[in-house]
Amino acid sequence: QVQLVESGGGSVQAGGSLRLSCAASKYPFPINCMAWFRQAPDKEREGVSAIYRPSDSTFYDDSMKGRVTISQDKATNTIYLQIDALKPEDTGMYYCAADPDITTGGYCYSALMGDQAFRYWGQGTQVTVSS
Repeated sequence: QVQLVESGGGSVQAGGSLRLSCAASKYPFPINCMAWFRQAPDKEREGVSAIYRPSDSTFYDDSMKGRVTISQDKATNTIYLQIDALKPEDTGMYYCAADPDITTGGYCYSALMGDQAFRYWGQGTQVTVSS
């Protein structure tokens, strides 16, 4: 079974930066689509960013576009989320997701917008932004 482990969260002041990591392991096939989601307290989970790894195609939700950058290390099956200019409303739990059955960049983007396609999830890493 696939394992996803997030790290890099923490408490920062508004305007600060964080770099989140998600390491994937124990999967039967290459995982082409991986993504980051977040969930603020008492709010629904929403997509933040996704990457289609074979082509390094990246996708961003408009809510954080311009302040986040998703990247990958193919050798270690790790993806990263660099978040700059953090705001208090960014506070929440950030989750890593992956799905080995997504085979195109378009499907990867669609899965980000509607998370029903992601089969594997990490436990999350907490991000707290104070003002």
